[in-house]
Amino acid sequence: MSTEPIASKHAPEPSVHGLRLFGLGLALAWLLIDQATKWWILEHAMKPPEVLRIAPFLNLVLGWNRGVSFGMLGGHELPPWTLALFSGTIATALLVWMFRMRDRLVVIGLALVIGGALGNTLDRINHGAVTDFLDFHLADWHWPAFNMADVGVVCGAALLMLDSFVRRDSDAV
Repeated sequence: MSTEPIASKHAPEPSVHGLRLFGLGLALAWLLIDQATKWWILEHAMKPPEVLRIAPFLNLVLGWNRGVSFGMLGGHELPPWTLALFSGTIATALLVWMFRMRDRLVVIGLALVIGGALGNTLDRINHGAVTDFLDFHLADWHWPAFNMADVGVVCGAALLMLDSFVRRDSDAV
């Protein structure tokens, strides 16, 4: 009789430490992508109120979001530090959640949300508002301008939702 373990049909579970490092690295990478694209837009690409047409459906524009998602609450005079504190607190809570997870898809989703949240938090601290520049449109209908931090938040949230739909927990009813 052999004492070697039976080969698993599933991929080996990554170490918790390795998964944490992967998540932190991805969050940092997304934060750097966000900040690099905003730096390029502010320093080299845009001179407001300039609009750069990239494709029939995409323009680069420079906008400042002083509100929350999609400019909500932008008409209210909230000090930038309040939204920065709020998003920083959320990013910290998500980091704790990420450190407790062992599922790679969840870690990726959380890392993208964390990187995006931190990117927009840095904008609020450095500029008093979030730098938005991607303007997708269809004819005269324009989606609210956004940035790479927002892309990370939306894609990360989508991955978390996907995970909740495909996960086969033994607790499921």
